[in-house]
Order: sequence, then structure tokens, then C-alpha cells
Amino acid sequence: MKYIVCEKPGEFVLKEKDTPRKKPTEALLKVKKVGICGTDLHAYAGNQAFFTYPRILGHELATQVVEIGENPQGIKVGDNVVVMPYVNCGKCIACRNAKPNCCTNLKVLGVHTDGGMQEYISVPIDLLIPAKQLDNDQMAVVEPLAIGAHAIRRAALKSTETIVVVGCGPIGIGILKLAQIAGATVIAIDMNEQRLAYAKKDIGVDYIVQAGTEAVHKVAEITNGDMATVVFDATGHKGALESGPDYMAHGGRYVLVGLSKGELNFNHPALHAKETTLLCSRNATLEDFKHVISVLEKGRFPIDSFITHNVGYNDMIDNFDGWLDPANGVIKATVDF
Repeated sequence: MKYIVCEKPGEFVLKEKDTPRKKPTEALLKVKKVGICGTDLHAYAGNQAFFTYPRILGHELATQVVEIGENPQGIKVGDNVVVMPYVNCGKCIACRNAKPNCCTNLKVLGVHTDGGMQEYISVPIDLLIPAKQLDNDQMAVVEPLAIGAHAIRRAALKSTETIVVVGCGPIGIGILKLAQIAGATVIAIDMNEQRLAYAKKDIGVDYIVQAGTEAVHKVAEITNGDMATVVFDATGHKGALESGPDYMAHGGRYVLVGLSKGELNFNHPALHAKETTLLCSRNATLEDFKHVISVLEKGRFPIDSFITHNVGYNDMIDNFDGWLDPANGVIKATVDF
């Protein structure tokens, strides 16, 4: 079978190897489509935390079952399944407290262990979620949307709240739409005018604000001086992360979804004065995946406009560099296997 491996930063190679053999607790899956996410882009660029090379990337997967044994979910050969790409130990303090998304021994497919940029992959059966009503495009975006769903659940978002989402990349867009579905008033902030326009037109957010020196003033105007009761950072950019609390109301919550590689600096008196609740949101859980699948089954997310670029695996290497350039208008790129 064919697979694509990132040998080192800036270098993909298309290779061939034997089809994997599944273990008794695993299922053999045919990979149909792989979504490209920020982790993949950062890994290729050489600035992804917790990463080693060579690595087969890909953890946003649309798959179909090729081989599987008896299982509690009744998943059968030929079924479409979404893969939760977070391999947890099931024994550590986080797993015992129903937080396998931040397992102390977590291994994420495509990051800590080889992922889905291959024709077939064998994964533990307990990572599979039936998705009979979803097509390949929908299955490939469940994981990034689930990250947004988890962040919203971490924030305990109420329908009466006004929120700010900083960053209109794929994760930020997911937060914007899912928060809107939950009934919140949504303010999107980004430097990229094209992405702000997308957030307004296709996602239907209430307000868009250009990032910069006037952004805090604009949020104050929109909220009549109250500011946002929840601020989500979906950039992972050091400057954006450090300035996020400026948009937050007194008594508000600040949710860090984007991951920065280095240290962050905050003004403690400013955080303390607002009695800030600081939350980190990592990955997602089964509950989040199921919520997103339900949203997609109801047709409440604009898949057709969200996936802006799609190629076959034979063409991925030639196109990947272009997906790094914001001028090309990439929101979500996918690769067909």
C-alpha cells in the first residue's frame, strides 16, 4: 500500500509498504479522506511541539471498516467510522477521572505515533465511532470540530453570553459555529479580512473585528463596555494569547485552545482584578465527537464552503507548500486516499 511520510521538516516522501495486520483488539480501516490541520502544517514547517521525525501525519480521518471482530458497538465490515485519534492508557489519573483527552501517556495519531496518510490503518476498536449517515467530507472534519465542541463545553457556555473567538482558522471557525448553535452572541477577531468575511457570510457570526490596536475598543463598543464573558484563543500565537484577556469581562473565562510552543507572560494584577478563570482545552472526548456528528447529521455546518481545497494523495506533496500561504485562501484542505 502507498503512504506519505514527513521525513523531516519541509520534506514529504510517497512510499510503499505492506498493509498492516490488525491485532485482536483492533480494526483494519480503509482511509478514504484525511483532513489537513494546523498540527500537520506546523510539523511540516518544523515548529510543532511534542513532535519527532520521520512521521506519517494525519489524524482527521474518514474511514471504512475492512476487518473487525465482535465489538460492543456492533460495528461491521463496510461501515463508515470516525476515528478518535487519541490513544490513552485508561489507567492514569486523567483517564480515571473521565478525562482521557489529557491522559498522562497520551499518544495522538499523526503526532506521537503514525497517522492516517496511508491507504490502510489499524487502530483500537474503542477509538471508533459509527458514522453511517456521514459522507467522507463530513467524517474528515469531525475531529477539528470536536476540539471546538470540547472548548465550548469546558467554558460551560450559556446561550445568554457574548463571546470573543480570536482566530478564524478551522478550529476557530468550529468554535464560532458551535457557539452560535448554542445560542451565544459571537464576535470573531482575526487579522485576515478574507477569513473574517467568511465568518460573517458563511458562518453567520454576529460581529467581525479586525485584529489590531482598535480591536479592544471595538469589542467594548459592541458589548456596551461589558466586554466578553468568554474569550477563546484559537491562534496559538504568543502575542494573541497574551492579549486575549483584554477582550474579557470582569468575572469572565479565558479558554486557551491554540497551543504556543514557548512561555506566555500575563499581567497578574489585570488578571486578578477580573477574577479571571483561566482554562486550557486539549483535544476532545467521546461526548464532543458525538455532539459534532449530530450537528453534521442535521446539516447545521457549511461543509461545502469549509473545505476549500482537495486533492488526491498523488498530488498532495506538490500542493502542500501552497496550503501554508494565507493568500491562497485555504480554510480546510483535504486529501483523498
